[in-house]
Amino acid sequence: MEYTAPISRRADQVFTPALHFYYPFSIVRGEGTYVITDDGKRLLDFSSGLAVLNIGHNHPQVVDAARRQMERLIHTGGVYLNETTVTAAEMLLSIMPEGLECLFFSNSGAEAVDGALKLARFVTGRQGIVSCTGAFHGRTFGALSVTTSSAAYRARYHPLLPSIYQMPYPYCFRCPFRRTPVSCGQHCLSELETIFRHRIPPEEIAAVLIEPILGEGGYSPAPVPFLKKLRSLCNRHGILLIFDEVQSGMGRTGQWFSCEHAGVSPDIMTVAKGIASGFPLSAVVAGRNIMEQWPPGAHGTTFGGNHVSCAASIATIKVIREEGLLEKARVQGQEVLERLRRLESTHRLVGQVRGYGFMIGVEFVTEEGEPNGDACQKVINACLQKGLILIGCGRERHVIRFIPPLTVSREELESALEILEEAIRGMS
Repeated sequence: MEYTAPISRRADQVFTPALHFYYPFSIVRGEGTYVITDDGKRLLDFSSGLAVLNIGHNHPQVVDAARRQMERLIHTGGVYLNETTVTAAEMLLSIMPEGLECLFFSNSGAEAVDGALKLARFVTGRQGIVSCTGAFHGRTFGALSVTTSSAAYRARYHPLLPSIYQMPYPYCFRCPFRRTPVSCGQHCLSELETIFRHRIPPEEIAAVLIEPILGEGGYSPAPVPFLKKLRSLCNRHGILLIFDEVQSGMGRTGQWFSCEHAGVSPDIMTVAKGIASGFPLSAVVAGRNIMEQWPPGAHGTTFGGNHVSCAASIATIKVIREEGLLEKARVQGQEVLERLRRLESTHRLVGQVRGYGFMIGVEFVTEEGEPNGDACQKVINACLQKGLILIGCGRERHVIRFIPPLTVSREELESALEILEEAIRGMS
């Protein structure tokens, strides 16, 4: 077999087109905030492996922890206990918001969402699930049933899970009811009350599932008052509140989890992506009173809690703590936010800049204020030409995700901002 052809041509021969890559080139190495391509280019990577590499590529402490674990034990398949997996669970629970005391390890964000939905239905004895229009929770059948960021993800897969209901996400910049940011979130809650009155009574709803910060759907934080009122509404009706923190967790926003900005704790949380610096690991986390109602055999896994992934997770949490990366993300993220927000008033293509920490969205608009995916992609392409990797999101791929590793240096941050600003100025 011929292995000397370009990687892209070989990939076309072995991968289904369903396996999408943002960029067609191949990389051979990752170093902190950089990737090195197979033709020797060194690029600033502000995609962070889709918000996974929160402490950068190949952090030495993660590599060392994984190597040492591989020399001892790689896999048990849940046949027996191991120190590393238990320690990883203890470490993860130590950073959880109040009331989240017990977990189930799995492999991916979608798998964690599936587990959370199963848990909610099992312990409540109810079947109804409410999720948000525009949300992304994954592409397995359970996760896909609550994902509506793009109809393309759901095309030709129906019927999906039954008893799934949609409420609007409080994406205030694009409020579907044309309300002001002050009233937008309240109106979304009114729509949830409408679901209670006309579609399914609240006593038949197991859970409301929401991303505290809309991820794939547009990098838009839910307003703090909205999350607080949603928490109260769920409490009133005995509905479990599930926060999907797959993308927004593990320090990305300057807090361990983005819901901490609102001071709101869920009943169940899903965690993945940044949990293990690129090793496959996720978790469903809940209060002990909920988890103890989930008996042996009600859920299971073969690879969840893999020991190498758990060793990487322990190291990841230690690095974030020891290097003060939460505080760094809060302080430097606010500086970046303020700097990029100046573009809103000086560049007509920039509709809004928003976010927390190093989870910032830059939304591009047409002169009429509509999503401008074309401008967004042109800016991304121009940045790539200058050595900066960015990726987009949003309904029309009209929002740039500014998501560097938390370990990014000030010099790297400054370089990336100069490249991005120059690319935007070039569009005006």
